[in-house]
Amino acid sequence: MALKVERRAAPLWLQPLLPLLAVVITFVLTSALVLLAGANPLRAYYHFLIEPLSSRVSALEVLVKATPLLLTGIAVTFAFYGGFWNIGAEGQFLVGAAAATAVGLNAHAIPPWVALPLMALSGFAAGMAWALIPALMKTRLHTDEVVTTLLLNTVALLLVSALLNGPWRDPISQWPQSPEIASTAILPKLAPRTRLHLGFLIALATALVVSVLLRRTVFGLRMRAVGLQPKAARFAGIPVERMLLISALASGGIAGLAGMVEVAGIHYRLIEAISGGHGYTGILVAMLGNLSALGVVLAALFIGLIDTGSQTVSRALGVPVYLGEIIQATLLLVTLAVLLLQNYRLRWERRG
Repeated sequence: MALKVERRAAPLWLQPLLPLLAVVITFVLTSALVLLAGANPLRAYYHFLIEPLSSRVSALEVLVKATPLLLTGIAVTFAFYGGFWNIGAEGQFLVGAAAATAVGLNAHAIPPWVALPLMALSGFAAGMAWALIPALMKTRLHTDEVVTTLLLNTVALLLVSALLNGPWRDPISQWPQSPEIASTAILPKLAPRTRLHLGFLIALATALVVSVLLRRTVFGLRMRAVGLQPKAARFAGIPVERMLLISALASGGIAGLAGMVEVAGIHYRLIEAISGGHGYTGILVAMLGNLSALGVVLAALFIGLIDTGSQTVSRALGVPVYLGEIIQATLLLVTLAVLLLQNYRLRWERRG
């Protein structure tokens, strides 16, 4: 008997369970790190997953942390769905935040019902513009978008740093941060004495629109065809380059909108650490959500729970707070491995 690897897709009933399997494997793997930190893994995961939901304030904080991840996850999902491998949501997030800040700093005489849409449009447009560069290089020069979008993240970070250490440096504190945006440019709170803001509903609405667009329209069907088999899609008369361009621009715009939401909802100014890796985490959210809007919503809430729980477990058990980041990184790798292996299976074969 010999063990043979053959290409065969996983059964349909198993595919929705793969993200859950990835989570379980991740917790098993990272339990060794918890033990090395001198804590009980079961107690640690209780504080990661249950304790943050035990109070109103911490439960709402999970929604706060999930908001930018939901938007960047939807942005990555939109691009990946159409076959454009956008690794640049981080940079698009940053330029969207910068563009929204530029509007917010000059919105003192503008009413909120005008200032907030202007900020959203500017953030969306900036993210689109930042995604346009690698999109054109992909469609015109056939340059690998993974490389170009990734490199542009660093350019965006340096651009924000130049603004904050130059013309936008706070004139009072002299810290590398912009002055506060106008009060009319701040997103209203959804719950008093919490950080939960209107951006969470904006993120949910964006997920709903994208879900309907991708799953219920001819446009979404064409995007899916381009993402799966571009040669076959071209043979069927679908304009592949145009679809790739639209995928990239819409993805960049949604990531830029996430930057606007973070400025107007949380920080009220532009700071160098405004992203905290939300663009990169959006890739994890998209993959864990299996490139579906509902899956992305659930994945974003789960990662928001992990982020909130990392602070809880650190206070309760003395585990390093960055354990949450290790879990997220491990989860990304495990998710990619599980999604890859779903197309293969092991089978015993009789020799002779």
